[in-house]
Amino acid sequence: MSDQNENKNGHEEIGLYEKLASRTADLLEEGKKTFDEALKKAKEELSSAGDFSREQADRLGEYVRRDLKENAGKATEAVKKAIEPHRLAAGAQSAFSRILTSTAETLTELAERSEKSLEYKTGEITSSGTLTCKNCEAEMHMTKTTRIPPCPKCHKTVFRKSY
Repeated sequence: MSDQNENKNGHEEIGLYEKLASRTADLLEEGKKTFDEALKKAKEELSSAGDFSREQADRLGEYVRRDLKENAGKATEAVKKAIEPHRLAAGAQSAFSRILTSTAETLTELAERSEKSLEYKTGEITSSGTLTCKNCEAEMHMTKTTRIPPCPKCHKTVFRKSY
């Protein structure tokens, strides 16, 4: 593929990403959907309309999810620092509060799901990596695929995995 075609396809996918992110945000602002529900609906709508293939929607959806997760904390802090509530009119403050509350709930739900996906328990089989006890933070370094034992320090059974 020529550089010109690759550049065109890259710009096209960027535009599709922006459409998907924008539609997801619109659905979230309606306040009737969680982030995952809004993203799923946005992907369905845009792929049904022919804007996306199902594969593109899924791939770009993962990018939207990743970017929201990575940037949400930074954005929340920046907004908190930039806005002085006493300077906002009551109506604007109320609207902003609703958006932040909805976003916070969505981010909390997303963080809980993400944390749950990294949770490993005694008796499960895992590949090599480091397991950190969620109770006492002791680390177990697995050098090969093995069944997870209880924590050698506190004997608890729930761990977080890192590689």
